[in-house]
Amino acid sequence: MKYYLAIDIGASSGRHIVGSEKDGELVLDEVYRFANAQDEIDGSLVWDMERLFREVKAGIGEAFKKYSKIESLSIDTWGVDYVLMKGDEEVLPTYAYRDSRTDLSSEQVHAIIPHSELYARTGTQFNKFNTVYQLYADKMAGRLDGVTDILYIPEYLMYRLTGVKCHEFTEASTSGLVNKDTLEYDSYIFEKLGLPTNIAAKLRAPGECLGRLLPEVKAEVGGDLDVVLCATHDTGSAVEAIDMEMNAPYISSGTWSLLGVKTERPITDEKSRRSGYSNEGGVGYNRYQKNINGMWLIQSLRREFCPDTSYADIADMAETSSFEGTFDINDDAFTAPKSMAEAIKEYLLKKGSDAPAQPRDYFNSAYRSLAIGYKEAIKDLEFNTGCTYSEIFIVGGGAKCGYLNRLTELETGKRVIALPIEATAIGNLKVQMKRKI
Repeated sequence: MKYYLAIDIGASSGRHIVGSEKDGELVLDEVYRFANAQDEIDGSLVWDMERLFREVKAGIGEAFKKYSKIESLSIDTWGVDYVLMKGDEEVLPTYAYRDSRTDLSSEQVHAIIPHSELYARTGTQFNKFNTVYQLYADKMAGRLDGVTDILYIPEYLMYRLTGVKCHEFTEASTSGLVNKDTLEYDSYIFEKLGLPTNIAAKLRAPGECLGRLLPEVKAEVGGDLDVVLCATHDTGSAVEAIDMEMNAPYISSGTWSLLGVKTERPITDEKSRRSGYSNEGGVGYNRYQKNINGMWLIQSLRREFCPDTSYADIADMAETSSFEGTFDINDDAFTAPKSMAEAIKEYLLKKGSDAPAQPRDYFNSAYRSLAIGYKEAIKDLEFNTGCTYSEIFIVGGGAKCGYLNRLTELETGKRVIALPIEATAIGNLKVQMKRKI
């Protein structure tokens, strides 16, 4: 039997999952899990990449303690964030996408290239944290001087394992820098914004092998294996895991909710741009999707009110609330507030609604608002594509919330097919297992 290791890292946690095939079925074994969070240092939100790399190695070591021979591993993470490199030296800090530094740089970029033009070239929805705006913020701060490479988070971690630098296609497609027609970096955008073109590496496809572990890493983790590119953007891997007979909308429900559908080619008309739909890379297809706020709302409220309460108990608590006030989940007020509860309260009072009285009311407001957000996004999706759908597939951590699934069915009028599986890890493993070794 052959074994493969998926390392799936999200903004709030990471997991190492060993996969194998038995009697035609994929068998999963979680061998390691760790917490992840952005740090606030000197007023900026940053990632501790050394801590992340230590966790990656620790989990590989745990996998080798249980499985003496593993064929390969791959790493997927969230999109847009990256590490700047000068040769083999990192330019610190590594900013997190929720940092406010792009508030100004996004406006500066659009003064040079209007978003309508950027969208026509890339098909990427406007999010202030997109790589293009982060890089321009780096340029204005002088951080790009002497930089030889940028490495997105999963590719950086695999570089630390192998010594090989690369850019994987699905991860790069989140950047707002990849041309929708050539499926490579758009040189026009780099030149107009004055970004160094040497960092625009050729994009590599899921399934390619980077190599074996560095000797020092091999000695530390207690084994060796191939390091392979999966769809390193976690949503790209999650969509690979969804087994659907007919193409239907999906929601990859985690810290963010990624709601979309597979298409053959990018859709970049004006109605798509205005409704906030993006086009990102899949494994042989385009992901036409919208990035909307997700379980971040629930995670933030949990930290404030009841950090030791399980998410299942929180959903049960919310269901006992009769509070019906809702808010726009995509409002900037909910991106990175000091207090999510205060942000929700202030928003509701400003629009003339009552404020939540108890924690269960805040949670209920968040769940109901999420379901309404899904309804609006599905309505735009059907209008933009000219298709009507009867089902929605939901994967990821949010798929385990029966209350939210029922609210989503009620609001959208669609049948919800919840797949409470480790979708991202499964998609990661599928790409590895298809590769001929």
